[in-house]
Amino acid sequence: MRLLSRVASVALVMSVVAACGAQTATPNLVVPTPSLTSGATSLASGTTAAPTSAVQLGKFTRTGSLTGPRQSQTDGLLADGRVLIVGGQDDNGATLASADVYDPKTGKFTATGSMKTARWGQTETVLQDGRVLITGGENEDEIPLDTTEIYDPTTGTFTAGGKMSVGRVSHTATLLQNGKVLVAGGADVNNNGIASADLFDPSTNTFTATGKMTSGRASQAASLLKDGRVLITGGQDENGNPLSTAEIYDPTTGTFTATGSMTTQRFGQTSTLLNNGQVLVAGGEDANDTLLQSAEVFDPTAGTFTATDSMTTTRVAHTANLLPDGMVLIAGGVDADSNGVASAELFNPADGSFTATGSLNDARGDHTATTLADGRVLVAGGADAQTVYDTAEIYQP
Repeated sequence: MRLLSRVASVALVMSVVAACGAQTATPNLVVPTPSLTSGATSLASGTTAAPTSAVQLGKFTRTGSLTGPRQSQTDGLLADGRVLIVGGQDDNGATLASADVYDPKTGKFTATGSMKTARWGQTETVLQDGRVLITGGENEDEIPLDTTEIYDPTTGTFTAGGKMSVGRVSHTATLLQNGKVLVAGGADVNNNGIASADLFDPSTNTFTATGKMTSGRASQAASLLKDGRVLITGGQDENGNPLSTAEIYDPTTGTFTATGSMTTQRFGQTSTLLNNGQVLVAGGEDANDTLLQSAEVFDPTAGTFTATDSMTTTRVAHTANLLPDGMVLIAGGVDADSNGVASAELFNPADGSFTATGSLNDARGDHTATTLADGRVLVAGGADAQTVYDTAEIYQP
C-alpha cells in the first residue's frame, strides 16, 4: 500500500486475535483528508453562540456495529439523519466496495448497495439535492482513481459519475455555497502532490478543471469559510515535503491565492470552521516525522494563523467535530508507534484551551466521526496497530 504518512509506513502486519481464532491482518493507518462533506462539518455554518469558558464534559457509549471491520472509510450525514459509511479496507487489507447505513433511531447499521469500484482514501460529499458524491481514492492495485460515483439514498444504489481530470487519493472535496464541489490536490500514481483542481456540477454530473493551487498538495485539509471561499492548509508537496503554506480558493474567480502560512509544517491535520468564522487546525505530522500536539487558528479577516494552546496529546489520523455549543471534539488518532489513541478532548474557542473529555471505548485512528442531527457524534470503524474495528460508539456532549 502506497501511503503518505510515516504512521502508515511502519510495519503493521500483525496477528489479530478474534473470538473465533487468530487471523493475519494488514491494517494500514492512512492519514485521513478532512473535507467539508458531512457530519464533522455539517454544523460549521451554524449560528449558535460562542461557548463560555465552562466546559461540559461528555462520554462515549457503544452503539450497533458496522456490518464488517473497516478503516480509511468515509462518512456522510444524509438528509434524513442517517449516516452513509463507504469503502475503506477490511481486517485482511482488502479494499472495499461495500457501504453501510447507520440509523440513529435504531442504533443499527445495515448494508446498502455497493459501489461500482472498491476504493479507500476517497472523499464523500453530501450534495444539496441529497445525493452523495464519491470521488477518487485508490483501488486494490494501488492506483489512484479518476472515477467517481453517486449514491441515491432513495434507492440505496450507486451509479457511475463523471471522471475527474486526474486520479487522486488523499485529496479534499468541499461543497461550495453554489452547490458545486471543489475537488483539490491529492497524490498521483507516483505519490506526488497534485496542484490541479476540478469542479463538480451536480446539474450535469460532470467535472471541469478550475484554477490550480499554488503548490501540489496531498493529505492537506480544507474548510469552507463563511464568505464562501475555501481555505486549503498544509499537506505534502510534489516531492513529499510537508508544507506550512496555505491558500484560499475563490469560487467567483476560480482561482487560488496564497494566504498567510501556518506556524508549523503539517500534513494529516484536521481543519474545523468555528462559529466565529475562524478555523481551527490541529495535529498532524511535521517535516521531522514527528507527530504534532500543537494547534493554531486561522483568522480569515487578517489572513493569518496564530498558535493556540496545544492538545493534551499528539495526534494524527484523528477526527475533529464542531458541536452544537461551539466546542470542537477531537477524538482518537494514533501515536508514534501506531497504537490507537482512546483519549478525546474539547477545544474551547472562547479561551483557546483544550480539556480532556470522556475517552473512546476502543483506542482507534483512521476512523470516521459524524455529527448527527441531534448534536451527538457517531464514531465508527478505524484501526490501531493490531485491530481493524467493526465497532461504533456515540459521543453525548
